[in-house]
Amino acid sequence: MADLLDAAGVRRWSRFAADALGRTRAEIDALNVFPVPDGDTGTNLHLTVLAASEAVERLPEDADAASAWRALADGALIGARGNSGVILSQILRGLAEILGDGGRPAEALRHASRLADRAVAHPVEGTILSVLRAAADACPDDGAPGAVAWAVAEHARAALKETTGQLDVLARSGVVDAGAAGLCVILETLAAVASEEFPQSYAVPRRTAPQETASCEPGSAPDGGAYEVMFLVDAGDQEITELRAELDRLGDSLVVVGGDGLWNVHVHTDDAGPAIEAAVRAGRPHGIRVTYLQAQVDRHARTAGRGVVAVTLGAGLTVLFEQHGARAVRREAGGLPSPAELTAAIVQAGDEVAVLPGDRAVLAVAEAAAQRAREDGVRVAVIPSRASVQGLAALAVHDPLRRFDDDVIAMTSAAGATRFGRLETAEEEAVTSAGICRAGDTLGLIDDDVAVIGADPADVATRVLERMLSGGGELVTLITGEAAGGLADAVREHLRRPEVEIVVYEGGQERYPLLIGVE
Repeated sequence: MADLLDAAGVRRWSRFAADALGRTRAEIDALNVFPVPDGDTGTNLHLTVLAASEAVERLPEDADAASAWRALADGALIGARGNSGVILSQILRGLAEILGDGGRPAEALRHASRLADRAVAHPVEGTILSVLRAAADACPDDGAPGAVAWAVAEHARAALKETTGQLDVLARSGVVDAGAAGLCVILETLAAVASEEFPQSYAVPRRTAPQETASCEPGSAPDGGAYEVMFLVDAGDQEITELRAELDRLGDSLVVVGGDGLWNVHVHTDDAGPAIEAAVRAGRPHGIRVTYLQAQVDRHARTAGRGVVAVTLGAGLTVLFEQHGARAVRREAGGLPSPAELTAAIVQAGDEVAVLPGDRAVLAVAEAAAQRAREDGVRVAVIPSRASVQGLAALAVHDPLRRFDDDVIAMTSAAGATRFGRLETAEEEAVTSAGICRAGDTLGLIDDDVAVIGADPADVATRVLERMLSGGGELVTLITGEAAGGLADAVREHLRRPEVEIVVYEGGQERYPLLIGVE
């Protein structure tokens, strides 16, 4: 492995590792319950390796192996994110110090394990540290590079399974350690590059028991400190020793990595100010990041993945949208949804969410709620649906396995391709685009404009449909309201178009006897 991983090999490995972590990031995030259930371990490992890879990519093509390893370690140190990313940067530093000088893999892994253990103020079994130690202890002293690397990866994978029983919080949650799972992916990419045997995918173990949700509930304070404080600091060895002791008194999850005058520091503490002041006394801090952990925990408590939120009219429409996989926010006829309620529904629906307003009047509220949700880290797209039938059409083509942007385009196209109409009862005499109506008349609207006025709802509905179908259409959706009676059956009987399929849903909306969609 040492012979094979020259500068080109380091470049390839770092690129493959960053790509693999990018593809497994969400699955690793879902395992994250220790030390804080904030659901970002996979993301932090991905960003750390990405920073390392970019540092290697900036080297000239003729750079030697020592330069590549040094760039990898320095890039990880400067770009490390979170507790797991800082520990990983120290692991890469340990590998670089041995493999960059042509040392043996077993020696490099043992050195990396010792450095990582020393970097953590209070090491815990059942974490990335114990898995790395097990892999290092099992590393063969001799053998073909690919075989050695795969042996290490396989022993790491076996040690990963043991973490569930080594740490109580993992056992209660039925998960393996998230940081260790990420390390296994990294070691497997190293083996793939060393052996030229690339797996189709890198498996991440899933939860094996129901999660004990108390530690992840929104509003429950994370143990060990309210804030995550991270910074780089230029300081000498003696100053770092003193800083480490002071931060250990101020908080926990303390990790200090680096050397040669540059250090990366991570700590959880209830008061970020004293931690930063300690850094100033030790040397020159820079790149300071302070994260309120409770916000991270609350964000992780929401449903992961892709979601759809629909604003609905009436109990029947609410049930209908929920049956089709959306999270429904009900509003009253003529009213608007609560911005706070809509924002909460978006945040809880997933980390990528499409919103179906279902009415022109709701669009502004939906956009405002979406903006609030974006500030909480959710990717949100408001699909410009102006009717419930457009929302159903969009929901019908929703595919959570597609790229989010592609899914939004497909949903928007489906909504836009659906012409919509409705029936309602005139409350008073008025002048409309179709003429004068009197109180009690049935109004047939197409795209929010009155197109037909009449006394017989079935006749009005049929005439509205004929006009809507004059431009073509193969599928008609009828959503019946509280006062629909046998309206849908009457429309079926009067509309003599065998080439058109008619689908009927019970919507239960109060104001509109019939909602009509044509696709």
